[in-house]
Amino acid sequence: TPKGLVQRADNGSLSYQPVPMADGLYLFGANRIAWVDVVGLLAFFGTLLGVLGHALFRFLTGRKNLHAPLETHPVHMYDAYRRFWHWLQATSIVLLLATGIVIHRPDLFSLISFPAMVTLHNVLTVLLTVNAALSLFYHLATERMREYLPRPHGFIDDSILQAKYYISGIFKGEPHPFEKLPNDRMNPIQKLTYFGVLNGLLPLQIITGALMWGVQRWAETADSFGGLPYLAPFHSLIAWTFATFIVLHVYLTTTAGHTPLAGIKSMITGWDDLEVHNNDTEAAESAD
Repeated sequence: TPKGLVQRADNGSLSYQPVPMADGLYLFGANRIAWVDVVGLLAFFGTLLGVLGHALFRFLTGRKNLHAPLETHPVHMYDAYRRFWHWLQATSIVLLLATGIVIHRPDLFSLISFPAMVTLHNVLTVLLTVNAALSLFYHLATERMREYLPRPHGFIDDSILQAKYYISGIFKGEPHPFEKLPNDRMNPIQKLTYFGVLNGLLPLQIITGALMWGVQRWAETADSFGGLPYLAPFHSLIAWTFATFIVLHVYLTTTAGHTPLAGIKSMITGWDDLEVHNNDTEAAESAD
């Protein structure tokens, strides 16, 4: 017998409200796990507040620590395909999050077509998956995958040094602890973060999404992972993690260059103006 609630209205009439989750059923747009959204919201807005506080402190301390403009030299940092892959992936993820919110809470977006959002969400998923697969092939074929692999030797010490820069050094106007080079663009914390996102979160999101899409076609496979009552909340939790990561990622790009927008500009044009570090100019140019 289906489980549900019998509710009495003010006029005395009775109505039956089914509770699909009590029967092990999960309906898109109707069911959700409250704690998943609570944890996701806390992580998202907690990160957003932390970013805003950090940015405000940078602004206030930056006005006190004015110094002469740093000497820089232009370096070709990102090739055309890398820039194309980055922006296509970023756009796909943002649109997937937007359509996912509508699918997750259609009651808040009643003017938007639910079936249209589901279709668009599926199309974007295919686009993201194909782009990610081509990018993986590109990075493996060109051996650029090594840039995303944290080196075990000295990794902890280097990560602590980078963390100190984010916590203290950046407010004092200190130089970046690790120089950005065409063949070594990321600091240790960035490498660890990207490694986890690209090799952990992204595959998990694609796999859970595929199982949810094919739950009626591959029922036994989906059931082996708990079915929609487990797959859908886990998919939502990863989506919140991606949304939180994007906030942090966008902000940290403002800390990577000699000006707040230098990092974003370099991902558009391919060229970055790097600070001159003692006698490192020749090394940077030779690596280009």
